[in-house]
Amino acid sequence: MTRELEEYILTHIDPEDELLAALDRNTHLYHLRPRMVSGHLQGRILKMFCRMMRPHRILELGTFTGYSALCLAEGLCEGGEVHTIEIDDEIEDFTRSYFDRSPVGDRIKLYIGDACEIVPSLADTYDLVFIDANKRDYLKYYELVLPKVRPGGIILADNTLWDGKVVTDPHSRDAQTVGIERFNDFVATDNRVEKVILPLRDGLTILWKKP
Repeated sequence: MTRELEEYILTHIDPEDELLAALDRNTHLYHLRPRMVSGHLQGRILKMFCRMMRPHRILELGTFTGYSALCLAEGLCEGGEVHTIEIDDEIEDFTRSYFDRSPVGDRIKLYIGDACEIVPSLADTYDLVFIDANKRDYLKYYELVLPKVRPGGIILADNTLWDGKVVTDPHSRDAQTVGIERFNDFVATDNRVEKVILPLRDGLTILWKKP
């Protein structure tokens, strides 16, 4: 993907609204690792998944500053909810401020804490799950959320190509790369789901839970 192609794509899809543009800009100005924000293209793709699936309940692991949660909430059915979990309590006020300013913010329920502890306590069944949290724990997250996804539901896992590190020197692996590789290798042979990896940004794996 070249910069020119990316710019072409962004000028030929639905525009980013003012609130999301401000959220993206201020994430880059005021927060460490701003690359973690979903951004315009991925945000429109997440919304489109919701338009196609019409989910009533969505679970997100890894809220960060809330861009993806807002995009997911835009595509929800009337009365639907996004449950989103973020471990970093230092960004809670920033994130909530954008939820409060959004017309779909009341569809979002934010949990602050460790997803590995919170997910088992959730009683809901979800139509769609978006995993975008600690890469070291992707496989653990997957095993926790799969029983909570309805048959025919979708799990989206972000960053599954991890800057191409999944195909570089196998003797030089940081913990996050190892976590992504373990997840990718496991789901590749998991017959409970059908799966495909889209080479979008940093890799997006789509998993469909079999009935």
